[in-house]
Amino acid sequence: MALQIYNTLSKTKEPLRPLVDNQVRMYVCGMTVYDFCHIGHARVMVAFDVISRWLRHRGYDLTYVRNITDIDDKIIRRAAENGESFQQLTERMIAAMHEDEGRLGVLRPDQEPRASEHIDGMFRMIQTLIDKGYAYAPGNGDVYYRVGRFAGYGKLSRKRIEDLKIGARIEVGEAKEDPLDFVLWKAAKPGEPSWASPWGEGRPGWHIECSVMSTCCLGDTFDIHGGGPDLVFPHHENEIAQSEAATGKPYAMTWMHAGAVRVDGEKMSKSLGNFFTIRDVLEQYHPEVVRYLLVASHYRSPINYSEDNLKEAKGALERLYRAIKGLPQVPANGGEEFVERFGKAMDDDFNTPEACAVLFDMAREVNRLKDSGPQAAAALGARLRELAAVTGLLQLDADQYLQAGAAGRVDAAEVEALIQARLQARAEKNWAESDRIRDQLAEMGVVLEDSKGVTTWRLKD
Repeated sequence: MALQIYNTLSKTKEPLRPLVDNQVRMYVCGMTVYDFCHIGHARVMVAFDVISRWLRHRGYDLTYVRNITDIDDKIIRRAAENGESFQQLTERMIAAMHEDEGRLGVLRPDQEPRASEHIDGMFRMIQTLIDKGYAYAPGNGDVYYRVGRFAGYGKLSRKRIEDLKIGARIEVGEAKEDPLDFVLWKAAKPGEPSWASPWGEGRPGWHIECSVMSTCCLGDTFDIHGGGPDLVFPHHENEIAQSEAATGKPYAMTWMHAGAVRVDGEKMSKSLGNFFTIRDVLEQYHPEVVRYLLVASHYRSPINYSEDNLKEAKGALERLYRAIKGLPQVPANGGEEFVERFGKAMDDDFNTPEACAVLFDMAREVNRLKDSGPQAAAALGARLRELAAVTGLLQLDADQYLQAGAAGRVDAAEVEALIQARLQARAEKNWAESDRIRDQLAEMGVVLEDSKGVTTWRLKD
C-alpha cells in the first residue's frame, strides 16, 4: 500500500508520488521569533517531526526545510519595547526555540532559512511579478500583489473573490488598486529596520518571504508544504498566488495542515489567560508526556490541552515504560504482525492514534511474555522501542523516565539506602522491618516494584 496523505488542496487522501524518484522535498512554515514558543507551536513542531521521521523510516530521501521569520511587524514592535535591535531579539528567541524543541525530542530540519537572509531573492521575485503584471508599485515605496489577476486565487481555502470583497476596504494610507491586494514590499517607517530596494527603503511582506525561501531551497515545484491551521488563508493562499504567477509552474503538490490546540475547550489566547509557552508546560510535566499528548491525537485533529488530558498522557506513557522496564538489551525480534499494523496505520495519513494503539497491544504482549518467555519478551520489548522511536517516544531508560522528577521531591540517595535496608531486612526474614521501610517510602511518594529479586522504584502519580 502506498503512503496516503490528506491534501488540503484537493480535500482528499492521495498517494505520495514524489516528483523525483524517491526524493521528498518538504517545506513547513516555521516560527515568527518575537517571543517564546507556545503549545500551539509545539503541535506543529511535533506533527511534522513525526511525519519526517516516518518518511525517512519508509526509505524516502527527505529534504525537510522549516523557515524562520526573523523580520516582521511583531518583531519590530517587541524589539522597540525591549530597547534592543531586531537581531538581538531574534537571536535570543531562536536559541530558546531550539532549546524547547530539543527538550521535546524534535529533530532539527535539514535547512532552516531565515527571511532576512533572502532579501535579494525577494527583490527578484517581486520584480518578476511586476514585469508579468501581477504586481504594481504605486510610487509610495510599497509594492502590492494584484489578487484579481491570478485566476486560481482561493483554490486552497475554497474562498471566492466575490465573497472576500464583501466588507473589504482600503485602509487610510494604502495605495491599493483593490481592497484584496496584499503587500509584497513595505516602505520603511522612521526608526524601522530596512533594506535598500528598487522601490525605496523598506522591508518584505510576510507572504513573499515563504515563497522565496521555499523555492530557493527546494525548487519552483516541490512535494509537500505544511504549517499550522491558521495559515491556510491568507498566508498559504497568497504563497500560491505569488509563486505560481512568478514561475508559471505548480507550487506545492500536497498541502498539509496540523490541527489547532484548544485549552479546556477554548481557543488559546493571552486575553483569556489560557496561553501557555512550551517552557511553562515543561516546568510541570516531563517533555515526553507533552510529546505523547501531541502524538496520541491525529496531526489534523484539534487537541484539547488540559490538566486532565496531561495526566492521562502521563499514565499512558508510564504503562509503556513499565512494560519495557527491567528487560535486558537484546536485538529486536518478532512481532511482525505488530510491525505490519503499525506501518499500515502510519501509511494512512500518519494515523498516530492507531499506531499508538499498536504500541499498547505490544506492551500487553511483552507483559504476558515476561514470565513464560523472558527472551521473547526482551526481543519484543526492543521491537516496541524501535517502533515507538518513529514517533519520538520511549527514548529514555525506563528507570530514568519512571524516576524523573524525583529531584526536589525525594532524595534519591536516601531512597536507595532505604531500599538496601529493606532488602537486608527481607534477607534476615525481618518482615516487620521490611514492611515498615516500605510504608516509610510510600509516605515519601515512592512506589516499590519487586521482580525476581530486584527492587526498583518510581514516584507515585
